[in-house]
Amino acid sequence: MITTEEPAQILAPAVPAQLIRETLNGRPLYYKGYRDVLAGRAKPQEIMGGSDLQSVLVTAIVATLWSRVDRKRYKLASSEAGLHMGQGNNFAANIAIFDKATLPALKGKYFDVPPKVMIEVDIRIEWDGPTDSVNYLLEKSQKLFEFGVERVLWVLTTSRKIVVMQAGQDSIITDWSNDVLVLEDCTLNIKNLLDEEEIVY
Repeated sequence: MITTEEPAQILAPAVPAQLIRETLNGRPLYYKGYRDVLAGRAKPQEIMGGSDLQSVLVTAIVATLWSRVDRKRYKLASSEAGLHMGQGNNFAANIAIFDKATLPALKGKYFDVPPKVMIEVDIRIEWDGPTDSVNYLLEKSQKLFEFGVERVLWVLTTSRKIVVMQAGQDSIITDWSNDVLVLEDCTLNIKNLLDEEEIVY
């Protein structure tokens, strides 16, 4: 008598909640490199921090904007500022600029109102979709526009490009040596900023 057995199922290891960086439409988005943690090749703290270039660049951008933005009208937030946009949608922002007129009193929780402008430096999640991380950039930006964000700037260090996205307008990809508009009367030139700060990259 011949018997057949179902092949044993190989279960994927559960992903610890600490490796979730964001959620998009209820879908967990994991830190880039999370598979190395699951395989024992890396520890969580090795993948959760920003790179040296990203960290220094975010700090330099914030320091520059601090002196150029009308801080009586706008409030800057950085350090992975959390945005809660409703059920299943929680993002981290490298740099967010809020209009003080729409910002309630700070309460020690995620921001639940949209910033006017967001600046992201590099893509720090592992995108497991059918294509590459461009879809993450597009889907996250679209969700931000639906939330009420007016402009999203993606600074991509590997290609030295900036993707300028504005609600209801075509996106622009430009070299980071060009000036890009952040707010009215406030532009940013990443290459000039790096050169002024003598940052080698």
